[in-house]
Amino acid sequence: MCTQEVPRPYRRDAAPAPESLQQAGEQPDGGKPRPGFAPAPLRLPVPVYDNHTHFDFDDSSLGHQVGLKEALDAAEAVGVAGAVQVGCDLASSRFTVEAVDADPRVLGAVAIHPNDAPELAGASTADGVSALDAALAEIDALAAHPRIRAIGETGLDYFRTGPEGVAGQKYSFRRHIEIAKKRSLALQIHDRDAHSDVVDVLREEGAPSCVVFHCFSGDAELAKICNENGWYMSFSGTLTFKNAKNLREALAVADPALLLVETDAPFLTPHPHRGRPNASYMLPYTVQSMGQLLGYELADLGELLRANTEAVYGSWDA
Repeated sequence: MCTQEVPRPYRRDAAPAPESLQQAGEQPDGGKPRPGFAPAPLRLPVPVYDNHTHFDFDDSSLGHQVGLKEALDAAEAVGVAGAVQVGCDLASSRFTVEAVDADPRVLGAVAIHPNDAPELAGASTADGVSALDAALAEIDALAAHPRIRAIGETGLDYFRTGPEGVAGQKYSFRRHIEIAKKRSLALQIHDRDAHSDVVDVLREEGAPSCVVFHCFSGDAELAKICNENGWYMSFSGTLTFKNAKNLREALAVADPALLLVETDAPFLTPHPHRGRPNASYMLPYTVQSMGQLLGYELADLGELLRANTEAVYGSWDA
């Protein structure tokens, strides 16, 4: 499954990428160097889409930024036809709108991440408006762009935010649901250690017509709930982790018509390259694992994943 060659833009000796569409998020902290990027997998027989990635995050420690076009070219070379660039604060959401205008292989999602919601909820703008409400108003405006096809990532995260932040997270989640329904867009959910409350809020608010559990982290029971409600489950490289028995059990019972695949790059690099930075060109490693677990030929699985993805986000050509 591996060509044993790292794509040129992801090599430490590569020339710096063009300054256009440079990262809006975090920069390397100058600490201990991380392992380099992994070799590219073999090309998939049927192109698929990366349902969730962050082109604006640089977790590579390369000493240069990989440009948007270079990242997409590397992905396309292994059968990843396009990607959903996901915003999780105002800076990355603005970047997302720039990215969907810059390259037709990109669709977008915009939102305020649940871990950012409590701090914003406790702050005010110079006009005395809640900083969270002001941010949500801008997210709503950005979502009007025709190539923004989802609101996300939003949801609940009880791993990084303690009980004092729950109210702010739930308020933000409910408002994002409202925007998704208003704009007739999919909802991409970030759910970490909060399965029951996420489901409860969706039921209380009335879920949008299309819901995606990004980086699905539940078990077979949550997968059955998703099946019953027609909610999509997007599996990432965590599916390949040795300790992810719950994810493999969930995949086994998930409705195939509700399956999606993603990288969440630069995070969650699939086995056997866990610990290295991730990128959209790494998606075939997870697709191959899904095929092996489900007993699907790669071509058949690719056709399924592509159809499911377009059912959620529409055509990349539109």
